[in-house]
Amino acid sequence: MQLKIREQEEEPDRILPLINVVFLLLIFFIMTGALHAVDYFNVNPPSSTSEFQTSLDDTVILVGADGRVAIDNIEVDVVDLQLAVSDKLAKNSGAVFRIKADGRVDAARVVEVMELIEAVGVRRVMLLTLEPDG
Repeated sequence: MQLKIREQEEEPDRILPLINVVFLLLIFFIMTGALHAVDYFNVNPPSSTSEFQTSLDDTVILVGADGRVAIDNIEVDVVDLQLAVSDKLAKNSGAVFRIKADGRVDAARVVEVMELIEAVGVRRVMLLTLEPDG
């Protein structure tokens, strides 16, 4: 007994619409997705009604809820923070520093960080906050 093997017919037209839909969805999600830098650790700043816009070139100092400090997404201690800040000031004397502190951190810790960077010559600091809801 001989079985006839039927050759499968190639039908590229049947799969082409599926490929088109997949690529269109891919392009849609790429275009609508938001891209942003991720902080070294999770920081939720308090809200305020300030309307001041910051520059993306500014140096960001993160202060976590547990008091940890990071500069440009590198966790540092007190001495390393002052060294990093003084290096940035040496490169650009008009550098602006932004402090992004968690809303749950003790205010004394934020003031301590501000005093540390002021001790190495920083004269302009901005405290980042979120816009209030509503």
